[in-house]
Amino acid sequence: MRLLVVGKLNGQLSVAVKMAMNAGAKVSHVETTEQATNALRAGQGADLLMVDYVLDIAGLIAANEAERMRVPVVACGVDADPMRAANAIKAGAKEFIPLPPDAELIAAVLAAVTDDEKPMVVRDPAMEQVIKLADQVAPSEASILITGESGSGKEVMARYVHGKSRRAKAPFISVNCAAIPENLLESELFGHEKGAFTGAMARRIGKFEEADGGTLLLDEISEMDVRLQAKLLRAIQEREIDRVGGSKPVKVNIRILATSNRDLAQAVKDGTFREDLLYRLNVVNLRLPPLRERPADVISLCEFFVKKYSAANGIEEKPISAEAKRRLIAHRWPGNVRELENAMHRAVLLSAGPEIEEFAIRLPDGQPMAPAPDVAVARGAQMAADAASRAFVGSTVAEVEQQLIIDTLEHCLGNRTHAANILGISIRTLRNKLKEYSDAGVQVPPPQGGVGAAA
Repeated sequence: MRLLVVGKLNGQLSVAVKMAMNAGAKVSHVETTEQATNALRAGQGADLLMVDYVLDIAGLIAANEAERMRVPVVACGVDADPMRAANAIKAGAKEFIPLPPDAELIAAVLAAVTDDEKPMVVRDPAMEQVIKLADQVAPSEASILITGESGSGKEVMARYVHGKSRRAKAPFISVNCAAIPENLLESELFGHEKGAFTGAMARRIGKFEEADGGTLLLDEISEMDVRLQAKLLRAIQEREIDRVGGSKPVKVNIRILATSNRDLAQAVKDGTFREDLLYRLNVVNLRLPPLRERPADVISLCEFFVKKYSAANGIEEKPISAEAKRRLIAHRWPGNVRELENAMHRAVLLSAGPEIEEFAIRLPDGQPMAPAPDVAVARGAQMAADAASRAFVGSTVAEVEQQLIIDTLEHCLGNRTHAANILGISIRTLRNKLKEYSDAGVQVPPPQGGVGAAA
């Protein structure tokens, strides 16, 4: 973990640095917030900034954000001034460390703030197969394309792969290709030289150089403009990049991971994604199944998030009631793990009793989720469906079609128009089918009168 210390820390700098190094951090130091921003811009990567709270923390965060350099900040200072500590948190600091520093506290804060890698909570066989493949290919240098619906955990999987790779101790850099405007993404990826365009006041190191020696994640790669895809392809093939406005190529040593929630093969057919780039990225494909296809993971994930958000909010951890579990399993989770995490965060805050009850499981708009089906009713419905399926075994397609049409017509009380709408066929096709059945001696439900009911 790379720690950049900013400021003098009220005379406690050497002690804090030593403690951080003992906790496994690689530490560097600058005196001012301006120097910190310049260091990040010049490619001195950092996973965390530890900043003296007498400095302008809000200004530092704003300056970094303006150049899309998002590094978490913790503030440090003497604990005799609680207002200044509170102001640092309001300005955007993730945590406050009182001085003189405590070794255990520094180690805990470093671990908590930089722990972007959510544990892979896996119980379902479908997801276990994905993890098995990820473990197999992680030590290689192969590019990996991670696909799946939004919220299914693609970036978590990317971090998992990086953590299992030979580059685990090197930087993991992520770029969201969908979140950065098209005209800025080239500079974000490849960097730029001073004067390359209006507003380029100094050289800026791009994500390719920042990730040198480690892993670069191209998140939502499908959103990248085709023109820029050509430059990306060359960078991946040659392992060298050209800064915007630069005159000399720069060699880089990186592993490429990419994610997409779209069908890239279809995007190639549509002309919005380069086929040769897809081949370069898709050496190995890890497809994450949506949460609805991995039901055995739901409760394990719920319990993990309850533990996480109970601790984060200083709330006693509570068990999930049986009724709440039934409701959680019954929900389809269109937003996948991200939706589930938000639901459990809300449930932790809304739960008032000794257990997390089903009333606390709510949708984002505050409405309760649809109640889980009664177990006996659900079992009866499943048995009826299974019996109906078995009844068709051994029948021809024509026989099954005939039975479906007759049953639908009986359901519509003989109304031909309504039956045709339900079946998704024209009224003429339905009438021809019914005449065919009648000529063969099959009893056809008679029309019940009214427009559209006549045969």
